[in-house]
Amino acid sequence: MIRSPLPPRAAPLPDTGRKQPLQLTNLLLGVIAFVVVLFLLTQARFVMISLAIAIILFSLTSEAINAIARLRIGPIRIPMWLASIVALILIASGLLSASAFVLAQANQVASMVLTYAEPAQRAIAQIFSWMGADVEQAVLQSMQNIRIGGYLSALAGQASSLLSAAILVILFVGFLFVERIWFRSKLLSLLGGETARADRISAMVERIMQLVNHYLLVKTIVSAATALAVYGIFLVGGFDLAVPVAVLTFILNFIPSIGSMIATVIAGLAVYILSADLTAAVAVLLIAGAVQFIIGNIIDPMLMGHTLRLSSFGIIISLAFWGAVWGLPGMFLAVPITVALMISCTHSPTLRPLAILLSREGLPD
Repeated sequence: MIRSPLPPRAAPLPDTGRKQPLQLTNLLLGVIAFVVVLFLLTQARFVMISLAIAIILFSLTSEAINAIARLRIGPIRIPMWLASIVALILIASGLLSASAFVLAQANQVASMVLTYAEPAQRAIAQIFSWMGADVEQAVLQSMQNIRIGGYLSALAGQASSLLSAAILVILFVGFLFVERIWFRSKLLSLLGGETARADRISAMVERIMQLVNHYLLVKTIVSAATALAVYGIFLVGGFDLAVPVAVLTFILNFIPSIGSMIATVIAGLAVYILSADLTAAVAVLLIAGAVQFIIGNIIDPMLMGHTLRLSSFGIIISLAFWGAVWGLPGMFLAVPITVALMISCTHSPTLRPLAILLSREGLPD
């Protein structure tokens, strides 16, 4: 007896009913995790900013420590622990000296603001004199309503916190130097002894450190050259506050795109307040702007090359986000954090689209 062939089974329908709730659950968990992390970053901003600066300083000095540890003085090799201690002492002395210098400049600016407060208000109001006496008087009244004492108190409070931040950064760097000894063994234990994955993660960390170090070194050179040029402009013009304005220019040039513009405006405004000469202020504004343009658009790209492939729009978004979370320090740290985020996302198939969006040409590798 011949059996009739069994009818073919229908292909199973995709179980879309299960996938959709799972995707929705993952999305909600991701949103909740983002909100929790954002809350922690905001509430612990002082500690987190100090930790981020400590990681950057650790990254900058790690290669130098490794190079020193490879040196030989005759038959004697410098041990890693001795090179780390010397580096920590240099970092501590540098941070404390820089904090003391910034505090001294802040005190000088505060005393100058108290001296030039009333002339500055009148000088700024005179800019609007072409619009009529009523407008000039209204601007003057608005300027006089500004409570300069409150802003100076806030400035003094932020400046005094530099010493606390410097001490905390020094402690973090010291602990990072200690932890680097067991980093490889901890990574292997965390990955269950998978050497290949540990090598990939180590290579990713080294790549992040190289890019951040190159960016910071180039930015330091470019910012120092710009600050020296602004100092020379003030010195030749015989204007006061040459050192504070140069220091402020050096610091603000670490903020991409907008930092140089803010520094140029501050230089021109300082000259106008000090001299009440609109022609001199415009001249300084134009000269400082030309210096910023030449250094920022010619010298900076030549030194930076194609090392950082970050999107300009991504940098602006990063500046806005970290500025909202951590304020002005967040804007300084925006580019190093974005570089680390882009390289980390490159090694994750799920997060690789984010790395592509953050890259300049869509090639984060």
